[in-house]
Amino acid sequence: MSRVAVTGADGFVGRHVCRALIARGAMVRPLARDQECADRFRSFGLNTEAPVIVGDIGVDTDWSAALDAVDAVVHLAARVHVMNETAADPLEAFREVNVRGTQLLARSAAAAGVGRLVFVSSIKVNGESTTGRGPFSERDEPAPEDPYGQSKYEAELALKAIASETSLEVTIIRPPLVHGPGVGGNLLTLMKLVSRGLPLPLGAVRNRRSLIHVENLADVLALCTDHPNAVGAVFTVSDGMDLSTADLVRRLAEGMEKTARLVPVPVLLLKLGLGVFGKAGVYDRLAGDLVIDPSTVMMQLNWEPPVPVDDGLKTMGAWYRRERL
Repeated sequence: MSRVAVTGADGFVGRHVCRALIARGAMVRPLARDQECADRFRSFGLNTEAPVIVGDIGVDTDWSAALDAVDAVVHLAARVHVMNETAADPLEAFREVNVRGTQLLARSAAAAGVGRLVFVSSIKVNGESTTGRGPFSERDEPAPEDPYGQSKYEAELALKAIASETSLEVTIIRPPLVHGPGVGGNLLTLMKLVSRGLPLPLGAVRNRRSLIHVENLADVLALCTDHPNAVGAVFTVSDGMDLSTADLVRRLAEGMEKTARLVPVPVLLLKLGLGVFGKAGVYDRLAGDLVIDPSTVMMQLNWEPPVPVDDGLKTMGAWYRRERL
């Protein structure tokens, strides 16, 4: 039985990763930032080791207790992308956690004899949009456009360097937006708008965007902890089915047992309207393309997403109806 440590185990993705690892027969060691996070993880009632508190992730983190007798690490914890950044130097703030903190974890893991580290990066390493081009894949030249994406790319480079110098095996996963019950952020905001029956000016949007259900992401991360074909790999992952924003709203509304009120506003008018209010970035997320090619991970690991995208979105809508309405 392998022992796998999971950083950020109490988070939205982390709890699902722990479940997926347990289902594969692994012993899981959840790692938590503080006592509050450890208590939250215990509330999930999962059959794991007791959470190990590691404190803030950075250049001073002591990983010794967390990594003792561990075979693999799934590294989820990070300083995440936020809409309203408050740091005076956002890139430096991201680097402290996502780059230097990850470097220390990897070097500590190598010194402790850990066999593999699975790093959750971001599709933002590839860029922000595939409008006017083909899908993003791991074969593309990285082109991050914001401090978060840049920090994830720098962390990938640091991990590859450490892997080349030590016996630590590294696997890098670049996911898009993650969906599923318990989600927060922009998807939660969208569900709030749908639940209130508000008309949304998205009926004419015909874009394509890739998502990944949280259980699908957890499944591929658990698989990567011991699959021989994952050694040294970078994988772009998704549900394998792309949707327009209007399609996304319809599926969420179905799960919530609501009517999707989609108004067919011409996309040019939508773009101009959002631009007037300084929300050009919102337009890109609502109407732009971001498509991912997951074929490499599917072929190389013989992996298929276990949760179909329709089922996942309807389940998320049902969760919102049950827990939030």
